[in-house]
Amino acid sequence: MIQNNCVLIGLTGGIATGKSTVTKMLIERGYAVIDADKISREVVEIGKPAYNDIIEAFGLRILLEDKSINRKKLGRLIFESPHLRMTLNKIVHPRVFDEIRHQVDVLSVKEQMIFIDVPLLFEVIDYFNIYGLPLKETWMVYTNKETQLKRLMERDNIGSAESMVKIKSQMDVDEKKKRATKILYNDGNLNELEKNLNILLRELES
Repeated sequence: MIQNNCVLIGLTGGIATGKSTVTKMLIERGYAVIDADKISREVVEIGKPAYNDIIEAFGLRILLEDKSINRKKLGRLIFESPHLRMTLNKIVHPRVFDEIRHQVDVLSVKEQMIFIDVPLLFEVIDYFNIYGLPLKETWMVYTNKETQLKRLMERDNIGSAESMVKIKSQMDVDEKKKRATKILYNDGNLNELEKNLNILLRELES
């Protein structure tokens, strides 16, 4: 059970918009952050229930030599097939939200505010209601599309065509912007991002 009227904030962004940088800044400021992406990697480790279900659904072809799941190969499969993506989501998402709920219950005993970092926040927003995780606000780390493309090309050392494929595999950043309650603009440098983050934090704490 969520304790002490703890406030939950959903944090999201598009690929290469700077969400991980914001998460790091929040942790450095002493805020509690739950990393849904980290949890999604942990729940598919060897021997975990989700691991067994994934092998049953996708076969041994998605395993590496050490028997761990080849995340790149699995990613290609679900990228090419909406049906397989749905199959994987049905296996992984409930396990991820079970763990998010557990961590919220534990952290809320001492924390008044918890950020939940979810890359695909709006795609899985219904799970927050199902698991009794009411979000007070949803924060979107936003950059314009030109900046997003440039940063992704530089970060992953890939061309514009491959970068666009990755970007288009996610919900459009402008669509996420419409759905978010607060926008954290990240079109400038790190100092500007920090200033924008501090503004949102002051508004939240007031």
